[in-house]
Amino acid sequence: MKKIALYSLALLALAGCSGGGKTPADTLTVAATTVPHAEILEVVKPLLAKQGVKLDVHVFNDYVQPNDQVAQKLLDVNYFQTEPYLDAYNRNRGTQLTTVIGVHIEPFGAYSRRYKSLDALPAGADVAIPNDPSNNSRALILLHKAGIIKLRNPKDPLATLRDVIDNPKKLAFRELDSAMLPRVLDQVDLALINTNYALDAGLDPTRDALTIEDRNSPYVNFLVARPDNLKDPRVLKLAQALTSPEVKVFIQTKYKGAVLPAF
Repeated sequence: MKKIALYSLALLALAGCSGGGKTPADTLTVAATTVPHAEILEVVKPLLAKQGVKLDVHVFNDYVQPNDQVAQKLLDVNYFQTEPYLDAYNRNRGTQLTTVIGVHIEPFGAYSRRYKSLDALPAGADVAIPNDPSNNSRALILLHKAGIIKLRNPKDPLATLRDVIDNPKKLAFRELDSAMLPRVLDQVDLALINTNYALDAGLDPTRDALTIEDRNSPYVNFLVARPDNLKDPRVLKLAQALTSPEVKVFIQTKYKGAVLPAF
C-alpha cells in the first residue's frame, strides 16, 4: 500500500508541474502473456486513454521474450512475472529490470487427468514441473507443503531437485517449459502449472487443482520496467491504473479466486 501511495503522490507532483495543461496523447508499449495479464490490460486501456496515454499491448506465450524485449528497449514495460522469476532472469542475463508495482497473485497448482488426489499417485508417478529456476522451485515447495516430497529448505525460493531429501513415492520428475505443461497433462500423472497457462487451457484452478497455493503466496505478479523509464509519467499512470478499484473488481469478478488482487 505504501508503494501505491508513493506512485499516487508522484502523479500529483507531475500534474502540478504541468501547470494544469492537458497531457498530450502518448503511447506506452507493454509485453504481457494472454491470461490474465492481457485481459487485465484491456480493462486498463480506457482508464489510461482518459489520461492521454495509449496502451499498446504485445502478447507473448512464453516467459523469456517479454523480458528480452524490454531489456533491449524494443518495448517499454512488461506485466507477466513474479519477483523471484525476475531476479533469476536479471542474474542470468546481467540485466537490471526493476519491479514497479505488484498487481495480482496467481495461486500455483498441481493438476492430473488420471488421479483425483495426490494420495492416489502411484509409486514412480511421472510428474512434470517447470524448468525455469523460479517456477521449478515453486512447484517443489508446493509438493513439499502437500507432504508428497521433503525439501532440505522449503523456504528457499530457488530450491532444485537436488534439494529433495525425501521422495517416498519415488516420483519421476520431468522438467519442461512452463507453456508446454498444459499440453502434456494427458501424458503424465501430474503436472505443476502456472495459473495463467492453466486458465488459458480451460482449467479451473479452484476446482481442478489437486493442491494449490493459498492467499499467502509470496508470488505476486508485477509491472516491470527498466531503470531509465521507471519514473516515466506513462509508466506511473499505468501503475496507478493497474491498482485501481476498477481492476480489483474485474479480477475478483472474472477469475472468482483463481486470480487474486494483491492490493
